[in-house]
Amino acid sequence: MRVIVAGLPLLLLCILTVPAFAQEAQQPEAIAEKMSFKLVRGLTNVVTGVVEVPKQSYLTVRDRGNIGYVVGPVKGMGMALYRTLLGAVETVFFMVPQPGYYDPMVNPEYVWHGWEKRPEVSLVNDAEPVEKGE
Repeated sequence: MRVIVAGLPLLLLCILTVPAFAQEAQQPEAIAEKMSFKLVRGLTNVVTGVVEVPKQSYLTVRDRGNIGYVVGPVKGMGMALYRTLLGAVETVFFMVPQPGYYDPMVNPEYVWHGWEKRPEVSLVNDAEPVEKGE
C-alpha cells in the first residue's frame, strides 16, 4: 500500500510533464526546402571552390600588403581544397540535418561572400574602441 501511495504522485508527475517536453514537429515542406538548399550549396561550393585562390590572394594583399602576393595564393589553395571538400560532404550528406539542422559547414556560406573590408579597430588609452581614420 505504501508503494502505491508513494508511487502515485511520481507517476502523475511523469504523465503531466511529458507534454511539456514535446516539440512541435517541422513541416515536411520546410525540411525538404532546407535539404535542397544544402544540396545546392554543396554543389555550388564544389564548383566554385577554385575561386578561393584569387579571392584569398586579393584579400591577403589588401590586408597584409606585399607579403600577400606570396601568402595569398597558398592560403587560397588551402581554402579552395577546404571549400571543395566540404561542398562534396554537403552534397553527399544533404539529407542529414547536421551540423545545426542543415546549417552551412563553411563560413562564409558561398565564395562570393566575404569580400568586404573588415573595419579596423584600435584601442586608445584603454578607452572605447575607435575606428581608424577618425
